[in-house]
Amino acid sequence: KIIADAAKFLRGLQNHDEKDDAQFGGVGYDGKGRPDLSNAHFFVEAMIASGVPKDDPSLREAIVFLSRCQNLPGEIQKLGWAAKTSGGDKGGFVYNPLEDKGGKGGKKSERVTAAGGLRSEGGMTYAGLKSFLYAGVGKGDVRVKAAVDWVKRHYTLEENPGLGEAGLFYYYHTFSKAMNALGEDLFEDGQGKKHDWKQELFATLKKKQAADGSWTNKNPGFGEGTPELATAFAILSLSYAIK
Repeated sequence: KIIADAAKFLRGLQNHDEKDDAQFGGVGYDGKGRPDLSNAHFFVEAMIASGVPKDDPSLREAIVFLSRCQNLPGEIQKLGWAAKTSGGDKGGFVYNPLEDKGGKGGKKSERVTAAGGLRSEGGMTYAGLKSFLYAGVGKGDVRVKAAVDWVKRHYTLEENPGLGEAGLFYYYHTFSKAMNALGEDLFEDGQGKKHDWKQELFATLKKKQAADGSWTNKNPGFGEGTPELATAFAILSLSYAIK
């Protein structure tokens, strides 16, 4: 009953308004308002963990929102910025599908590209990919294929593509879950090089661990200058890297 009530509470946070609205199916920091992919991917993961079936309306609606966060024009993704996607961003995911509208006072977001599109980011792309897979979108789906293709072109553990070292441990967290869901122990990148991603992730995190057992990002963005948060992300990531 506790879990069922929690799932009901989460459903109440999801935007169920007009289906053609870019916010439909999303979840934000204040619930329905200003949804973003970071909140949405945790929402999908929580709903799956609560035991709802993959054909549950909450997950079907979340998939619509996820699709509108992907740099891939299509039947669902008809937002203007997606049509302005450059080659390097194609198939990746963005943080907020409405960010091209500008922030408070009309200030232009740093995520807007010179062409008027939105920049794909590593942490968000792995978040979108894992959410598709968790929610039952098949590997043969064009959206999953495009996301995997983006990953092939941008595979790295040295940075969070699109953001550098900002949000790096968050990136490791979504990377590990997405790669685990993809189910390929050896992942081949766009150059044809095969990666034992579990071993590579383990070695990367081992190298970054402090003497007291903690992790801290030297870039304090997104709260990762706080060892409690960076360490939590690192441990979650390691749980998927252990063979």
